[in-house]
Amino acid sequence: MNHRNRRGATIATSALIIGGLAVAAAGAPALAASAPDTSALRDAITADGLQTHLDALQDIADANGGTRAAGTPGHLESLEYVEETLAAAGYVTQRQEFEYQRVSYDEASLEQTAPTPTSYALLDDFYPMDYTGDGDVTAAVQAVDINLAGDRASTSGCEAADFAGFTAGSIALIQRGSCDFSVKAANAVAAGAIGVIIFNQGNENPDDDRFGVFGGTLSSADWAGANTPVPVVSTSFDLGEEWATTAGLVLRLNVTTTTTDVTTWNLLADTPTGRADRTVVVGAHLDSVLEGPGINDNGSGTATLMETALQLKNLGIQTENRIRFAFWSGEEDGLLGSSYYVSQLSKSEIKQTSVNLNFDMLASPNGGRFVYDGDGSGFGTTGPNGSNVIEGVFDTYFAAQNLATEPTAFDGRSDYFAFIGAGIPAGGLFSGAEDIKSEDQVALYGGTAGVAFDPCYHKACDTRDNIDPVLFEQLADAAAHATLVFADTQSAVNGTAKGKALGTWSPEFKGNRALR
Repeated sequence: MNHRNRRGATIATSALIIGGLAVAAAGAPALAASAPDTSALRDAITADGLQTHLDALQDIADANGGTRAAGTPGHLESLEYVEETLAAAGYVTQRQEFEYQRVSYDEASLEQTAPTPTSYALLDDFYPMDYTGDGDVTAAVQAVDINLAGDRASTSGCEAADFAGFTAGSIALIQRGSCDFSVKAANAVAAGAIGVIIFNQGNENPDDDRFGVFGGTLSSADWAGANTPVPVVSTSFDLGEEWATTAGLVLRLNVTTTTTDVTTWNLLADTPTGRADRTVVVGAHLDSVLEGPGINDNGSGTATLMETALQLKNLGIQTENRIRFAFWSGEEDGLLGSSYYVSQLSKSEIKQTSVNLNFDMLASPNGGRFVYDGDGSGFGTTGPNGSNVIEGVFDTYFAAQNLATEPTAFDGRSDYFAFIGAGIPAGGLFSGAEDIKSEDQVALYGGTAGVAFDPCYHKACDTRDNIDPVLFEQLADAAAHATLVFADTQSAVNGTAKGKALGTWSPEFKGNRALR
């Protein structure tokens, strides 16, 4: 999971009282009847109970090479732990198998052979894009419709016409901006490029670094299921500017990859009762990155779902609507499990999905309380009809607890991605990843300014010691509260717009890689 900094803290948002809930956006569809009393459920969810699941996941990772990544024994054992625990509690469990290919980089190098021999460092100077092709190419570099002046607004490479005069057999140097990287790469390949370098745009952007080396994906390209046919890498604005103004520039670009077939499973755990035509899908990804055990990312979301499910059973709570606790796989490789799940839903099943609540990273050690911006008031991008209601439920809950929150954007970085694309209302919580905590955020949440919300994000040190138990319990309580609120509502949350794809949604990311 990956996110950017948030803006606009709030303690209370109430312009409209609906069904006992203060909802942030006027005109939101109503939740029938008064909100259920969730205090018993929240009281039953404790830091010790949550820690029990984190410890189990840590032990599984320790026994399996320090990882719980999809396709590894550590992930399978994690799935079996969740499956056995929830089945024993009375949930109806099922595995949903899917397959994909994971690409790893055996070699990635970039060097200038003329006019001045220079070697460039992987990560610091360049980075291969996801779904890049293999290739070891040496060629002249040709800039394509770039803009190095003023606001550096760029449509470089977005249209075939940008490549008028391009010399086939060259490496295309393209500036980030406006369209998907896959579009830029496809146009370059069509023009005869044997390699592609996309440099950062070089403009100020409050939600994204537009100067340094960045991680990008070509996953929206249509290469008949294959990677791009040429190597494609990203680089910084400074290097792009330097190369664009260097006469006689020749670069050698070498990317060699290995593709591994991965077979893995989503795990679904349903309440045995409740209306299936108003299913509440509560999701968290179960897989970690290959580099570490993933206890905050996303053992914290997994533990929240498990403890909510167990305490609902322990308290004998039977909900009006079916709850489906979904433990996604392949999230760290591009939101693959949740995307597969949604792709398998029929039109009627999409309409019968009331909401998707997404919980990804809830225990960041230097974290905050972030609520997905369903009404668009924080970032200008709204979720499908009903997403504003979800945001309002969370905002109202935190206001009642006198806990400050900030909005976080629907930018495509987590498993709500496919649900939003299908028109299903979505929302959830997040405690921060690699972004740096500001002084203002320290005033809201405590912690340390100038340090990442989670310094161990996507690293081996994301262990059981890498959590804030107080923040974790606060967010887990809020997650349980919202789960019960939507599971007990007696009317459709998304009004009359069920299952209508959000045609205006244009996510900047898919998982932890930029799309454009």
